Amino acid sequence: MSTLVEADSPRLGGESREHIELLLTSDAELPPILVHRQTMRVIDGMHRLRVAVLRGEPAIPARFFDGGDTDAFILAVSANVAHGLPLSLADRTAAAERIVTHSPHLSDRSIASFAGLSPKTVAAVRRRTNPDGPQLNARVGRDGRVRPVDSGDGRRRAARLIEEDPDTSLRDVAKAAGISLGTAHDVRERLRSGRDPVPAHGRQGCTGGGRAGHATPYRPAGPCPLGNLTPHPDRDATLRKLRQDPSLRFSGTGRLLLRLLGAQTLDKENVTKLIDNVPPHRVDAVAALALEFARTWHEFAVRLRSRIGDPL
Repeated sequence: MSTLVEADSPRLGGESREHIELLLTSDAELPPILVHRQTMRVIDGMHRLRVAVLRGEPAIPARFFDGGDTDAFILAVSANVAHGLPLSLADRTAAAERIVTHSPHLSDRSIASFAGLSPKTVAAVRRRTNPDGPQLNARVGRDGRVRPVDSGDGRRRAARLIEEDPDTSLRDVAKAAGISLGTAHDVRERLRSGRDPVPAHGRQGCTGGGRAGHATPYRPAGPCPLGNLTPHPDRDATLRKLRQDPSLRFSGTGRLLLRLLGAQTLDKENVTKLIDNVPPHRVDAVAALALEFARTWHEFAVRLRSRIGDPL
């Protein structure tokens, strides 16, 4: 163990004496530490190493990592996020700052997955850490693929290609537009259903937009805020009356509508509870889905009210 070098730890406060004492009292077999082979620096397991020294053990089980210093640090961060004594928010934020500085080519989502932060937090760290630095046009994602920073441009290019030649294979579209095959498939499905090829959370503006090369909008034009919609004065009572209406209760589509409306009933207490329990690394995904569902229900309300000549 004398050949080992102390870790380049992401912990701003260093090792925790309390955690070391906790491990000392445990009879459980501790997992091997992780060591950077080139430098013999401990990547993950300094607390376990201290315990072995205090116990007077001559050796400690170890696994070796072959790679660069930056990769070793990223591995140290992700390992300490995944198990053992959790890194504090300050630790994780500082780690993200360091990764952004030394590896600006990594995507926000990729760094977020390493540091246990949300992609939005990493984006803010990136802006704060290097506001005047060169901006890359593409970054490496969690799957190792290189993608453009603005996925909206790629989606719009794909939409143009599909509209110009609907028989073009999605693989060719994805390659020409610089997007993934899954994204190309999503663009085609959006075009088929008359939606914007760029999801709401990926658009710079909130006014909707026309089909690539056409003036016809995908959906009723309108801002992201839900128009003139106002909260119903007695939502629960209205829902109860709808559930008692035979014209809805005794038809398949009516029952489907009632189930969907019932699933939307959230009071302030439950909203707060749900928000507090969304894990940081899933905030973007959940928020994007919520916005997309809100837009869908808004379009539903607009079209429904238009049937009686009372537009929102």
